[in-house]
Amino acid sequence: MRIGALASGTGTILEALLEADLAVAVVVVDRACGAEKVAERAGLPVVRVERRDFSKSFDRDGYTDAVVAALVEHAVDVVAMAGFGTVLGPSVHERFAGKVLNTHPALLPAFKGWHAVEGAIAAGVKVTGCTVHIATLEVDDGPILAQEAVPVLSGDTVESLHERIKQVERRLYPATVREFIDALERDGTDGWEER
Repeated sequence: MRIGALASGTGTILEALLEADLAVAVVVVDRACGAEKVAERAGLPVVRVERRDFSKSFDRDGYTDAVVAALVEHAVDVVAMAGFGTVLGPSVHERFAGKVLNTHPALLPAFKGWHAVEGAIAAGVKVTGCTVHIATLEVDDGPILAQEAVPVLSGDTVESLHERIKQVERRLYPATVREFIDALERDGTDGWEER
């Protein structure tokens, strides 16, 4: 199974996927970012589908179609969101139905959205964590594949808590992607059994 990784940031999630020997076929980015360098060091093709419009009139569907075209060109079977900063439209979920995976820095369904770590600290919760789920058109709402709790310590900042969540994420996400792909290959369907 060939994986298309979507990234926008430093590339630490991408590095974790590569260190787990997952078959990443292409890395698609929406801006100049550290993930490009990670991919280049690994000898992987990088496609930059740059997002230049951040206004309310942003053509999300047209942008998504361009991302899907890059994934299809590289014969991708499964899409792994690796810190991608642009919410995608319907065509990615139609073309890769049930095969777009995402990692989120909270225990979904709590703290959906871009500011999950800030939300956990603001709410004063004692535990948050990391969730790996199938991405759907509704942001952070797809079926949960795996979760792991991370305690919120007294004196935690957004940065310190997020770094501890990332440590879990770098282990949990590649392992879950591997299990998901193994199930696809074994069963010919998503084949994921509830934990």
